Amino acid sequence: MRFLHTADWHLGKKLNGFDLLADQQAILTQIQTIAAREQVDAMVIAGDLYDHHLPSETTVHLLNQTLQTINLDQKLPLLAISGNHDSAPRLATGSPWFENTAFYLHTQLAQAFEPVVLGDTQFFLLPYFEPFAARQYFDDPDLTTIAKAMQAVITKLKTLFLPDKKHVLVAHFFAAGGDIGSSETSLTIGGLDIVPLALLADFDYVALGHLHSKDALHQDRIRYSGAPLKFAVGEASQTKGVWIVDTAPFQAQFVPLHPLRDLRQLNASFETLLTPTFYEQQATDDYLAITLTDDDIIPNLRGRLQTIYPHLLQVRRATGAVQLTQATQAVAQLAPLDLLADYYQALNGTALTAAQQKWAQEQLRTVEKGEK
Repeated sequence: MRFLHTADWHLGKKLNGFDLLADQQAILTQIQTIAAREQVDAMVIAGDLYDHHLPSETTVHLLNQTLQTINLDQKLPLLAISGNHDSAPRLATGSPWFENTAFYLHTQLAQAFEPVVLGDTQFFLLPYFEPFAARQYFDDPDLTTIAKAMQAVITKLKTLFLPDKKHVLVAHFFAAGGDIGSSETSLTIGGLDIVPLALLADFDYVALGHLHSKDALHQDRIRYSGAPLKFAVGEASQTKGVWIVDTAPFQAQFVPLHPLRDLRQLNASFETLLTPTFYEQQATDDYLAITLTDDDIIPNLRGRLQTIYPHLLQVRRATGAVQLTQATQAVAQLAPLDLLADYYQALNGTALTAAQQKWAQEQLRTVEKGEK
């Protein structure tokens, strides 16, 4: 059995306000091409197909079109689960007849105990679930954390193992030792949602979703596919892709993906960034996070940069030091409350409310009394 492992498509996601629909469509087409080239027997999608519980019409159309191409046109079996970003009931719409085309979409905990057999492998499709779902299913009030719930789930799954088959778990959770990146929504509160790796030891392979880097966990047979695109500046150095997994003999090969627009970081002076000999050597249409080496205040900084770098995500300074110019001298003369109001406006895009102004005045009086 050979299958492709992917996850965390997050269709409908925006990157600092930029619509990623075209980028996502291009990367999904690449995944389909890889599946055909590698002659896989099935595709596994380990949750978070959507980025929001209420995806837009265009986002739903993109997912439907993609699944139709993979499952109906390419005749490739699909094994998918819902993640924490998906709305399980909405994602499951139409699922009663999906299995007629070898599309296995599991969105409820009870479905995890209905293994799918393809070739030499049993697939257990475990969607994202909260502890209360396990308490209801097992009628056990003590299942108060994901770790406890998973103990019960895995114990029951193992009773369903066929001895002559390989056993693959498809799931969406935070495995112990996983490295949470900057674009994942952390659901950990005091470690309550962490699943111990020892619980997963009896599976031949665990295809995980939830963390967005393939390097989030370093285990030979327990892997995150990572997201197919970079969803945060902190992921700029990551390589995105999919896993091609062979069950016998076991082998997992990572195949990189190449985005329509990369997400990169640039470190240069303002003058350099506006110099043709520099920017003509750059892929200026990429999503860029720029770090300026300048200290001077530059009027209309972002607007001037965006004329050359249209997908500018952020601009930051290499140092916090700014030379004392006439403008900064004027700022230094502001009264404390005026300075606070200006700072708040610049940071949040809105003015201080009357209640916030009153609170700030009271705190300033307290400080002044203390100094006296």
